[in-house]
Amino acid sequence: MYNFSYKTLSLILKCILYLISSNYLFLGCSSSTEYSISDHYDGSRFLNPSDRTEHGLWDVVKMLTTSSFEDWPESVSNSPSPNMNHALKVNEIAITFINHATVLIQVQGYNILTDPIWSKRASPYSWIGPKRHREPGIAIESLPKIDYVLISHNHYDHMDIETLKKLNEIFAPHFVVPLGNKKFLLDNDILNVSELDWWETDKFNPNIQLSLAPAHHASARGLFDRNKTLWGSFLISINKQKIYFAGDTAYSSHFAAIRKRFGAPDIALLPIGAYEPRWFMKLVHMNPTEAVKAHLDLGAKQSIGIHFGTFQLTQERIDQPRKDLNLELKNKQLNIKEFITLDEGQTRIFKLNN
Repeated sequence: MYNFSYKTLSLILKCILYLISSNYLFLGCSSSTEYSISDHYDGSRFLNPSDRTEHGLWDVVKMLTTSSFEDWPESVSNSPSPNMNHALKVNEIAITFINHATVLIQVQGYNILTDPIWSKRASPYSWIGPKRHREPGIAIESLPKIDYVLISHNHYDHMDIETLKKLNEIFAPHFVVPLGNKKFLLDNDILNVSELDWWETDKFNPNIQLSLAPAHHASARGLFDRNKTLWGSFLISINKQKIYFAGDTAYSSHFAAIRKRFGAPDIALLPIGAYEPRWFMKLVHMNPTEAVKAHLDLGAKQSIGIHFGTFQLTQERIDQPRKDLNLELKNKQLNIKEFITLDEGQTRIFKLNN
């Protein structure tokens, strides 16, 4: 019989939990749908055009066995008391940070949610997988009428089916997803769905343009469907107002390409968390230094940090992303008001000049 120490058992458990959060352990279905060959689809799998390097299972094991995770508090309380009754003017946009990559965007009478997750774990199971360390900043029942839900890719912390089902039941919004992801929603009786390729624009409502743009990431919900569906970011355009949602992404040249195609956004929602250790995470996640570079590449008038402080997916401390972001802004001699973070449930109203 093996005599495992507590430290060894703890490491094994962390390996299992990370493999779950990285979608290596689930027996997900593989999509057989074929799409046109492009710079990001080779006829079998989707790709990152600028760098096709990928980590394998043994890289994951190496990362987990040679580094240690910082301790996160078991539970963190939210301080703001959300107020959704905004009487917005035509030139105003309200941004409410809910948690992780979930943001409520209110602009010109439309309410838009990004990558919504209200579940206790970023996992298909209720008993194992990355658990939340703080509650969503707003109860799902307290949301205003949701018109659109944007989903950047199919990882469990970004495509939470139980949350999507509940949103569909309460609000019946229009869902927009990258190529290959519509099936996950249809299989759960969510029927009002548009599926887009990079640089395509949703035609559901001519008064608002929801365009899918590139991101540098990956996809999978199981062992056998890695990169069988597309990932992306979104550009929301309405009456010359532009909001960019980066989804989940590494830093690459796609930010400059997005600015060239659409122009500089008024507001950019950029991920700043889940970035350590750098040798491993740099292929899929930006760190705060790179997020500032993305902010500059985009030429965003205002950037807001997301994707931090809810689920412990990587090794940095719960408060490290915010600290590293402010340090990088100081190092670059940028005004810290250019790139801010919000607390869960906090709303900021931005007045645009155009």
